[in-house]
Amino acid sequence: MARINLLDTRTTSFGDLIGNGRTYRVPAFQRDYSWQAENWEDLWQDILSLHESPETSHYMGAIVLQNSRASDKEFTIIDGQQRLATLSIMAIAVINQIQKLVENKAAAEANQERQEILKRTYLSDRDPRSLRYSSKLLLNENNNEFYQSNLINLRHPLNVRALSKSNQLLWQAFQYFSDQLEELEEVASSGEKLADFLTSIIAQRLLFIQINVEDELNAYTVFETLNARGIELSSTDLLKNYLFSLFQGPDDLHEAQRQWRRLISTVQMEKFPEFLRYYLSIQQVRVRRERLFKIVRKSVRSGGQAFALLDQLEKYSSLFIALSNPNDDFWRDTPENRPYIRELELFRVKQAYPTLFTAYEKFSHDDFTRLLKLLCVTSFRYTVVSSLNPNELETIYNKVAVAIHDGKITSPRQVFAALRSVYVPDEKFLQDFSLFSMPTRGQKKKLVRYILCRFEADASRLDVNEDSFSIEHILPESPSTEWQRAFSDLQVESMVYRIGNLTPLEPKLNRQVGNESYATKRAKYQQSAYTLTQDLLAEEWTPDTLASRQMQLARRAVHIWRSDFS
Repeated sequence: MARINLLDTRTTSFGDLIGNGRTYRVPAFQRDYSWQAENWEDLWQDILSLHESPETSHYMGAIVLQNSRASDKEFTIIDGQQRLATLSIMAIAVINQIQKLVENKAAAEANQERQEILKRTYLSDRDPRSLRYSSKLLLNENNNEFYQSNLINLRHPLNVRALSKSNQLLWQAFQYFSDQLEELEEVASSGEKLADFLTSIIAQRLLFIQINVEDELNAYTVFETLNARGIELSSTDLLKNYLFSLFQGPDDLHEAQRQWRRLISTVQMEKFPEFLRYYLSIQQVRVRRERLFKIVRKSVRSGGQAFALLDQLEKYSSLFIALSNPNDDFWRDTPENRPYIRELELFRVKQAYPTLFTAYEKFSHDDFTRLLKLLCVTSFRYTVVSSLNPNELETIYNKVAVAIHDGKITSPRQVFAALRSVYVPDEKFLQDFSLFSMPTRGQKKKLVRYILCRFEADASRLDVNEDSFSIEHILPESPSTEWQRAFSDLQVESMVYRIGNLTPLEPKLNRQVGNESYATKRAKYQQSAYTLTQDLLAEEWTPDTLASRQMQLARRAVHIWRSDFS
């Protein structure tokens, strides 16, 4: 299947979409109208902001349209029906407000003419037979009849409670925007101002990224992409189009496009929103993914500011990618950082990225390395062993990043002080590690190898290759009858993956011991080159022996994974 390139898009306005003699149809399979008061309020507040700031625009996100084979004037709405329906209802509310002026004899003739022009532009011409207005927007089968018969023709439903839930929402949306217009007295009192409010603000300054597809297969692919991974793609397109709209001349625009291509080439489209959120978290706390575009739009209002943002993003882009790859060339001059980067990647620690972004700029090389170690230790204690809530980590790291950016934190020791609440104390870490268990499959298997490797390096004082050994289960995963004399079924299930039951062993020896008795295994363990395994000298392997060994490892873990500042 051909790859769908979602960057081949263009920015368009609601007025451009609806005012060019085109018809837009919501497919029968699309969901009913579902926007509610929170959605209407958000949109209305954005429109009020446009009303108060004449030079600004508001992006409504991506809209995906499928061209009709029958006519180049007919489109199927693949994604965007809720927004188009709501804006059309808003246009109806404006037209209804002008109708009230006509009924009150306020510039009746002029307002009647305005009303007719607005209807033809944003709704549709009258049908010469029925003299009713039919919309340029056709909703799905559950909503279209009410939309055409009542809303377009400004007819109050006889019994609102008898309507379906979605049709009630359509009517409530109309009432909501009608009420808001009434309260906007400086606009509602004049047909001319109402017409300008619709044509200049709602129709022209509410912008979409329009994506056209040619056939059902592409339509489905784009629809699934936007809905399954929409935050990654549509928000990136939104930002790109908004930033490009701020550049006045072709030279600036071309330079911005080149810079954008370099940035996306480094970060990749699917990771860009995540990267942007981490960058924005350097300067403010609690940056939510769904607010990224609004945050940028609020702070970037000119071409100069847009270039400044692109410069900053490009500056951090290589670090962002390198933080998840210890083998990245970025670490060529600081190889001492590679083990810590590998640990952060292994622990899947991304909450600390804003802290690392700003620390890399503000701290010395040595202090940045010390910070990396601190974050690895903190994460191992907090997330890997104690399994505490990672959301609290994100909030604290965010605050630390802002403090480093503002010059309030200038050293790793001060970072440690700020992280005190999430640095698991020795007593709790010892207790949690003494019961620590981890399956030896998938991603978890890498963590087990890492842990055993650190224990072995601590015991032997030698560098150990994590890929050089097999993970030996002293109590086998599939124990024989002989093993079941010492361990009940419940104990096997709860203890076989305890760290105290695991040890590094050469693959050849591991194959030889298999599910043999502990006495047979212990003899083979003495042939191993690994100190951790040679130390297995207990006469028998029982639940108590296993628990005792794990407590010994827990005491060593307290010292291996310890902050330099504790």
